[in-house]
Amino acid sequence: MPDLPPKGLTRRQLLVSSATTLAAGAAASAKAATLTGVPQWVPFDHNGPMHYETPGWQFFTAEEAHEVEAIVERLIPADDLSVSGKDAGCAVFIDRQLAGEYGTFDRLYMQGPFENGTPMQGDQSPLVPRERYRLGIAALTRYCQKQFQKTFSALGDEERDKVLTSLEKGAVELEGIDAKLFFQQVLGNTMEGFFADPVYGGNRDMVSWKMIGFPGARYDYRDYVGRHNQKLDLTPISIIGSSAWQKKG
Repeated sequence: MPDLPPKGLTRRQLLVSSATTLAAGAAASAKAATLTGVPQWVPFDHNGPMHYETPGWQFFTAEEAHEVEAIVERLIPADDLSVSGKDAGCAVFIDRQLAGEYGTFDRLYMQGPFENGTPMQGDQSPLVPRERYRLGIAALTRYCQKQFQKTFSALGDEERDKVLTSLEKGAVELEGIDAKLFFQQVLGNTMEGFFADPVYGGNRDMVSWKMIGFPGARYDYRDYVGRHNQKLDLTPISIIGSSAWQKKG
């Protein structure tokens, strides 16, 4: 005897039918809209980062900014390959970051307990970045005034390098903050500012991307996936497009 078709709905048919009914009901109750052309959307429409077009220093005082610019100018000195960290906007990048959530470590657990960890455990300081810069700059100024009767920014390049080397090694004591911690904080942020997307204030005119041949935030690289060990000579593109907007800063 041939198999008879099952009576009623199968489980698969029931699921398909239910899904179709729900979709039809949602479509009937929703107000339909037709989009034509290219949607008018700009990155960071509602929460744009502060960059060169944001006027003035957002966190640093003018005096603090002057000292930070002197530091980043020696951490990344100008040479035949690129401009200095100062001219690349690293101090601006740091200032904008400190003015935002990064400056207060809002997204990190900062309730303690705070103990001296092993080197493998990394940073265990209770100080947030804003405190590190404010304390560190003030302490560095006092140290340089005592040693040289000048601020750090007033020192010559050779003296600046000696001071920074001493900070890196922890060979000097700064009041209120560990010298190595302060140095590592500024060095890390300087490197971030030098290589980050220009929209965040550093890497001005995409100088570091041009130096290393990084093409930037392009939409599609499929045409280049198979081109190994070849120089592409692509003009870098920021998250918000070309670097032309930065030249107004």
